[in-house]
Amino acid sequence: MAGTDDAVPIAELLDERRHLLDIAYWMLGSGREAEGVIDETYRRWFELPDPARARITAPRSWLSQVAGSICLSRLALPRRDRERAVGEAAGCAGAVAQGMLAEEISGVLLEALDSLSPAERAAFVLNDVFGMAPGAVADIVRQTEPECAELADRARRSLRVRRARPTSAREHDAVARAVREACVAEDETVLASLLAADAMAFFDGGGKVRALIKPVHGNTRVARSLLTLLARHPRTSVHTHPVNGRTGLVVRYGPQVAAVISLDIAGPYVVQVWVTLNPDKLRTWNRSR
Repeated sequence: MAGTDDAVPIAELLDERRHLLDIAYWMLGSGREAEGVIDETYRRWFELPDPARARITAPRSWLSQVAGSICLSRLALPRRDRERAVGEAAGCAGAVAQGMLAEEISGVLLEALDSLSPAERAAFVLNDVFGMAPGAVADIVRQTEPECAELADRARRSLRVRRARPTSAREHDAVARAVREACVAEDETVLASLLAADAMAFFDGGGKVRALIKPVHGNTRVARSLLTLLARHPRTSVHTHPVNGRTGLVVRYGPQVAAVISLDIAGPYVVQVWVTLNPDKLRTWNRSR
């Protein structure tokens, strides 16, 4: 079992969540309530101080115990109160991850963020870094959801321009395909060579799976974290696919889209990696499949 701050293979992440959902569903008999219990379970995991999490040698067992205790508490409540508890839990699911991630943003990224307007910075950080729901971002920024989406997109373009010269679609596609080949071959050396020395990777689990909370810095560490996430498994496959208008990677576990990886590329190198693992954000991908 990997350490609590190490990357975890997709197969393990999905099997763990499915296991917890089975426990909650069998105890409560409601898919919606089960989802609420699992959200609360992972919230408690992320609330733990780093030393406390590090002392947990069997995270799946700990999570199962917590999910079971939450179910028992919910069963003692009238259904109306149980449904209200589900809504309250969902509202604060990303708060802990937000606070911990904010402390880990590098000085380089902070300097780049300072170039954005307050609204652009808020929309970008809340949406891309913390994976908050569009409605929640809109409430904080005090603009409509479409306006927030445009602000975040404008911020992404601004950050890319600051990192290096624009990369043509053909150059981007070539680098993305080379990244995919290195991942499939599990070649850490080649993968690291395709990443900028100061590359960063962000893992958006949305508090719904036990993904990495903190950004990963440096080409070697980013390569290692990606290869751990994409560890070879009979049901795990990696494909190139358009993501946000440029070639990215789509990871499937069996027929299910389990992750979508967007690559920011400057010249011949990947400078930023955005890994979406949040099941809510992947629903559209799985519906379109």
